Amino acid sequence: MPSPRRVKILLLIPHLGGGGAEHVIATLARNLDPSRYEVHLALVTQSAGSSLPPCVVVHQLGASRVRYAAVSLLRLVWLLRPDLILSGMAHLNLLALALRPFFPSRTSLCVRQNGALPATLAASGHPLVFRRLYAAAYRTADRIICQTNSMAMELQTELAIDNTKIVILSNPVDIDAIRAAACEPHTQPPPRLVAVARLAPEKGIDLLLQSFAGIHRDFPDAQLEILGTGPSRMALEERRNALQLEECVRFHGNVAFPAEHFSGVSVFVLSSRHEGLPNALLEAAAAGLPIVALPASAGLVTLLSEQPGIWLAREISAAALEKALRDALKSIQPGQRFRHTWIEAFDQDTAISAYQDVIEAVLRDRES
Repeated sequence: MPSPRRVKILLLIPHLGGGGAEHVIATLARNLDPSRYEVHLALVTQSAGSSLPPCVVVHQLGASRVRYAAVSLLRLVWLLRPDLILSGMAHLNLLALALRPFFPSRTSLCVRQNGALPATLAASGHPLVFRRLYAAAYRTADRIICQTNSMAMELQTELAIDNTKIVILSNPVDIDAIRAAACEPHTQPPPRLVAVARLAPEKGIDLLLQSFAGIHRDFPDAQLEILGTGPSRMALEERRNALQLEECVRFHGNVAFPAEHFSGVSVFVLSSRHEGLPNALLEAAAAGLPIVALPASAGLVTLLSEQPGIWLAREISAAALEKALRDALKSIQPGQRFRHTWIEAFDQDTAISAYQDVIEAVLRDRES
């Protein structure tokens, strides 16, 4: 008896860089059930290969930017004729949904909103125009995946999206692997702070540098390590030097597995001005790190408020971040870790299973 045909899934992402959206799509590619799904991954701008299992077929569209990928994406979709497409980043979502009328008729299309809507619109440079574009496009999606209730509410109130189209799914986090990587014995070094972020204005590393300058006066042996790369790196390094922090602030560049740097860390810092629900924060929580964060979104505030081992600043400013950092450093013991029980909801197996449930629901809708 022949084996049943596997469902063909096409995952879309611009590239497999160090960002949270890229990490989620790569995790899905690695962990969707290969006995049920034939997984394809389309990389829009990345030309190099990627470290994915052989069962994942990688397609490189070779575009310089997402906006120039329409023809190659359309060609790939007709070649593969996937049962379902899942796009993982906002501006790529727009392209995929705009092309949907030209896809094979039985191709389902889901999109993942990877950040807070106001920040997505602001980043476009034309928020009023793009609000209309996102509203029109997202209404044609089979499902829109959000990370938090507040993100879902933004889509409903700002874009008038039917809530039956919206699902809230946790980011998959390999909690066991992160704990194993960060489980080396803790020494009692000077305070060591770490941030993991794309070096761009919305991530607030400039606020972190300003606040750390004040912290360094009270904790002169403190060190700050910044993991990540991005367009603002040169400006941020110049800002570090202007603050005379060259000896105690280090930029590591892109790091494939940040948890390997968590051993011996005193505090994880989230300095973002705008965020959805960053994977770096979830990985820091899985490692048990004390966390200092700015209130970058309603979803983050809801998740982190009143939790042990969390110091949430009162507002988005360097002064508020400095106060929260100082409070944390005065409170924690060297090497102290917290259980962060709320992270268990993001366990990779549970989260991947929830994604597969959504895929199956969309496929059932198509057949009905």
